[in-house]
Amino acid sequence: MVGDLEGLFVVSVEQAVAAPYLTGRLAEAGARVVKVERPEGDFARNYDHLVHGESAYFVWLNRGKESVCLNLKDAADAQLMHAMIAKADIFVQNLAPGAIEKLGFAADALRKKNPRLITVSISGYGDNGPYRNYKAYDLLIQAESGLSSITGNPAGSARVGVSVCDISAGMTAHQSVLQALYARERTGKGRHIAVSLFHALGDWMNVPYLQYVYGGKTPDRPGLNHPTIAPYGAYPTRDGKEILIAIQNEREWVVFCDTILGQASVATDPRFSSNSNRVANRPALNEIVTAAFVQHDQDVLADMLLKARIAFGRINGMEDLQSHPQNRYVDAETPTGPVRLLAPGALVDGNSPEFGPVPALGEHTDAVKREFS
Repeated sequence: MVGDLEGLFVVSVEQAVAAPYLTGRLAEAGARVVKVERPEGDFARNYDHLVHGESAYFVWLNRGKESVCLNLKDAADAQLMHAMIAKADIFVQNLAPGAIEKLGFAADALRKKNPRLITVSISGYGDNGPYRNYKAYDLLIQAESGLSSITGNPAGSARVGVSVCDISAGMTAHQSVLQALYARERTGKGRHIAVSLFHALGDWMNVPYLQYVYGGKTPDRPGLNHPTIAPYGAYPTRDGKEILIAIQNEREWVVFCDTILGQASVATDPRFSSNSNRVANRPALNEIVTAAFVQHDQDVLADMLLKARIAFGRINGMEDLQSHPQNRYVDAETPTGPVRLLAPGALVDGNSPEFGPVPALGEHTDAVKREFS
């Protein structure tokens, strides 16, 4: 199957998560991606060794790329890099602020030589402002952006369980690159794209931000409860498991009280007669819901909720995810053997993308040097 981006050439000086997420999606769509690594390699290669010796992060983000090891302080390697960029459609980098310029690869200079080039810089806090030179990693940005203050439970803050700031930056960069490619078809010119972890996640923080700035409401850390809708949260079941329910409107609330709680009168109780009242009286509401739910095992309760058309989700662990009936899978080769991964979210004409192999460190260095020297 021909990829939508086949024929595009991407050069990326990248490490960790955000930039590799962007270029991984481009490679997935058929672009040729040359991943430029330091001689010691992208440090994400060593985040863990749990995928039969490979890093889970690296396998996820680097399928279908070519790995080239270069020392960009070396004149010959820098010359090779310039030769690649001269033929590239997209150049990506996520080094520390100012580092790529010191190495001689400033975005504006590159685009003067190659006007069709799209350059992408991914940083922690952006190119301007008092924090521009701060070191920034995912969990640091979770804290700095305010995300940590609304994540967790009354006992304290908690890390979001995946690298959400890195991923949001990679997603933002991906959509910006696709937009730039479309614009280039009209104008013939590339552009520079600057994305930071802080600003990408800041966009995602707009709801609690607006609630605070305009409504004076500081979001609580609600655990597995929605901060402004009730009941919308997790409750225990008889077999020691949990199930999460979501009531979105008053019609569902009436049905829930009648068919699930078996107490139709709760729906008209003044404490619970509107969503705002239910949120204000959440502790009392939770007592009633919990008392009803612990009468049933999780699967029985799930069947009841399904029949009543009440939205729910089981609180699953990794063992449950591994065998989840809705999973779709894709396969990829790695230097130490094949890996089956959960498939990307989108199907195109009913199909998931086909992945190229995960490269060994420097696997393509010699071939690329021969090609561009």
